[in-house]
Amino acid sequence: MSLALHQEQEEHAGCVRPLAGRHVVVTRPAGQATHLAERLRELGAEPVVFPTLAIEKVDPTPLLEAAIRLDAYDWAVFVSPNAVDMALSVILSRRSWPLGLRAATVGKSSEARLAAHGVLDVVAPSERFDSEALLALPEFANVAGKRVIIFRGDHGRDLFGDVLRMRGADVDYVTCYRRVMPRLDPAPLLELWQAGRLDALTLTSSEGLRNFWQMIGRLGQGFCRQTPAFVPHVRIAEQARALGLATVVLTPPADEGLIQGLLRYFSAHE
Repeated sequence: MSLALHQEQEEHAGCVRPLAGRHVVVTRPAGQATHLAERLRELGAEPVVFPTLAIEKVDPTPLLEAAIRLDAYDWAVFVSPNAVDMALSVILSRRSWPLGLRAATVGKSSEARLAAHGVLDVVAPSERFDSEALLALPEFANVAGKRVIIFRGDHGRDLFGDVLRMRGADVDYVTCYRRVMPRLDPAPLLELWQAGRLDALTLTSSEGLRNFWQMIGRLGQGFCRQTPAFVPHVRIAEQARALGLATVVLTPPADEGLIQGLLRYFSAHE
């Protein structure tokens, strides 16, 4: 092979694998990190999967009771893909989805999970994906007298339900999973940091960030402050900056948003 051809192939590889050699930490829960990790590999990166949240089942009794009275509600709100899967795996094993019940959620991943369970009439924000955006939709402007059931994890935010109650709705919560901090050895991360080979963090929830901070210990925290962190929501960005992270990149939402942020950042820092 000629030197010119070899250089041309390397240049082409650089174009299609713009994150080649970058070690990027993926902190999504186990079972939810696959898509992001695969996208990173396609772009040449080395994903370092380090879940900072574990999703566990809870007593299904409240879900079974919800299934019995589901016809009485006007809206069913799911706060996350986990809420969709945990709730509907129980409810739909006992009954079909009520024809008059509308569903709402805050993200594209949750919409996809609802569709996978056969729930297609779904209201969701189209840009910002949080409770504030959902509350801003016209469907929730006049809810006086409406009955709303919210499926969520333990210790979830109360904002959505609180505001709906202020607007006159009758709101019930059902906890359908709990989040715990995994027990993982941070040694692989520390080794990469010490070798100068850990290039970026992706942090996708405020709770996950708090867990990550605790899991990596004081040595890791020192490295973390100097590592670019890519976050898809302003609340996570604010928390990261409060912890002293020097470079916090706010990206568009979801996995593709994180990928866009990584590509822009590293193309500008070559």
